[in-house]
Amino acid sequence: MSLWLAYIALGAAAGFFAGLMGVGGGTVLVPVLAMIFAAQGFPPQQVLHLALGTSLAVIVFTSLSSLRAHHRHGAVLWPVVWAIAPGILAGTLLGSLAASRLPTRPLALFFVLFVTLVALQMMADVRPKPGRELPGKLGVAAVGGGIGFISALVAIGGGAMSVPFLTWCNVKMHQAIGTASAIGFPIAVSGTVGYVLTGLAQSAVLPEGSLGYVYLPALFWVSAISMLFAPLGARTAHRLPVRTLKRLFAGILILLAVKMAVSLM
Repeated sequence: MSLWLAYIALGAAAGFFAGLMGVGGGTVLVPVLAMIFAAQGFPPQQVLHLALGTSLAVIVFTSLSSLRAHHRHGAVLWPVVWAIAPGILAGTLLGSLAASRLPTRPLALFFVLFVTLVALQMMADVRPKPGRELPGKLGVAAVGGGIGFISALVAIGGGAMSVPFLTWCNVKMHQAIGTASAIGFPIAVSGTVGYVLTGLAQSAVLPEGSLGYVYLPALFWVSAISMLFAPLGARTAHRLPVRTLKRLFAGILILLAVKMAVSLM
């Protein structure tokens, strides 16, 4: 019973922060799912891969709920979403295939380092040059490929990279968050497909209820609750000042990086 309650609490937290920060919730989902799966006695060598795959599957639903809420506020820049989507799809599929071939410890270490760097950048509040704009369609697609690849490696919705990228190109913070929530959907879909396909080869050693590297009971409970809380997070985001949003974003990322770093010791 305590494990199911943990899934429900995780869904509420992931959904709220997905709406609040434009992230898919993977930075919350991955370390917590890994701890829950370990407590359930899943094979240690499969725990992180299951957490990564399940996280991306949850983000499919979380991002849909979040982007709908931000769209109602007029905060999604759809031309940017369409321009970045092809690179996102290609990069995410390649990243999920690469992640399935990496051992757990290097993958977790990469997650910790990446999240820490993003948090420090946001906390420093480095401001872009006033004249900087988004690159052309090819440039945006290329950036999307990089975001998709790294997002699949660490199973996030891309907001941890797309929000800093968009704000660096002088997109307003609230629009950056709203657009990032829409970008998270193709990342999650493509990444989930990759983790399902690569995990099917390991079906014999994966726990019952798994579809590839996606653990279906966790997907059901976490995604159902997260979809209820994402609109609440989105409404909260549009009531907060930009500086507060940035500090919250950075603080959450640092706490999660520290938690996973401790688990590696």
